[in-house]
Amino acid sequence: MKISRQWENYACLDIGDGYKIERFGEWILKRPEPTAGGELTMDIAHFDGEFVNGEWRHHLPESWILEYKDMKFQLKLSEFKHIGIFPEQALNWDLIRSIHNTHDKPMRILNLFGYTGAATVAAAMGNVEEVVHVDALKSANIRTQENIRLNNLEDKVVRTIVDDVMKFLDREIRRGRTYHGIIMDPPSFGRGPKGEKWKIEDQLDSLIEKAVALLDEEAVFMIINTYTSQLTPDNVLSKFKKQFKPGYGQFDTNVIGLPIKHKDFVLKAGNTTRWCKYPELLK
Repeated sequence: MKISRQWENYACLDIGDGYKIERFGEWILKRPEPTAGGELTMDIAHFDGEFVNGEWRHHLPESWILEYKDMKFQLKLSEFKHIGIFPEQALNWDLIRSIHNTHDKPMRILNLFGYTGAATVAAAMGNVEEVVHVDALKSANIRTQENIRLNNLEDKVVRTIVDDVMKFLDREIRRGRTYHGIIMDPPSFGRGPKGEKWKIEDQLDSLIEKAVALLDEEAVFMIINTYTSQLTPDNVLSKFKKQFKPGYGQFDTNVIGLPIKHKDFVLKAGNTTRWCKYPELLK
């Protein structure tokens, strides 16, 4: 397991009773967590924000800023339990930044299912020719643009595209486009902008095949994050290796998690499967 331990302004404080308690900056939030068995350790009578019975009860500002190292992200409550960031993914932001520090040529980077653009920000902070961010939700792309501005990256070429990922990949293949780095964060279930159905167990093989077809002959990295219990890290790695057989670099695959301040174990928060031209950066 790989654990994201370098946060200063975020912490998972406790889990239990089907919930997790987290600190985002100065605010304490309570949100549903399906894997949170056992009992909560902390006895907190009042939260700044609590997602209960499908809605938020809170006294939070409309938005606030969370920092990770030199990166900044705007957080907002959504109609679901999400607020605009997945803290465990800091591991992959760090990898992307490390690749920038190692690779001296400008890269074209593609972020699929890009959500509010944390990985897009990490990608744009290095030596890039272009970053392309694709998500089916217009609201997610607007949030990404806000995060790009927040990090003073307006001088970088960052394209945010509202589209169904599979259709976008088909068009890019026909255009003959290639990318040096690809990031994919597919949901377990979802719908495209025109109601296209998505189920990761049924479509992951095709997704990987299409994405690999867009890798440049001088590809540098590829990251696939999965959040369904139906796919183990080894499942995803096997699918990845079946489609992609580079003559250089290295693969790794891991459960990723977050430390819990008031528990002696970690919160498992999905899987990440990666390939990188520079094996030493995967350690």
